[in-house]
Amino acid sequence: MAFNIQKINPLDLQPRKAVGVNLPFSSNSVFNSTYTTQDALKAKVVNHFLTEKGERYLNPDLGAGLRRLIFDQITEDKKGEIDAVIRTEISTYFPSLQINNVKIASSPDTNTVTVFIKYSVMQTNIQDELLINFEQ
Repeated sequence: MAFNIQKINPLDLQPRKAVGVNLPFSSNSVFNSTYTTQDALKAKVVNHFLTEKGERYLNPDLGAGLRRLIFDQITEDKKGEIDAVIRTEISTYFPSLQINNVKIASSPDTNTVTVFIKYSVMQTNIQDELLINFEQ
């Protein structure tokens, strides 16, 4: 009989201990803290996709490079290319995540591309989703 063991990060058991930094940086103290690994992981994924490769001086590999794809003509082929980049970036930089669904929608009238990602964290009961809007 096989057991499915769910791992819980020990920091999640200490509710007053911050785990990471949340986005956007808009609080009076400049940084809003995250207090669960779920929130910290989500902030890291959003930060990764909103950052362009080479944008961070001391970390040139950080970022997905989506902007170069997002503001081309959004065709079905381009959506497939964006989907492939998202899946590659997550498997490379976030190997504990399993993508359950990716949807890409464009709104040419408002020059907006919306990326929806639904994911699970392997060996945990964490499931989450995020929505990123790219506006020109």
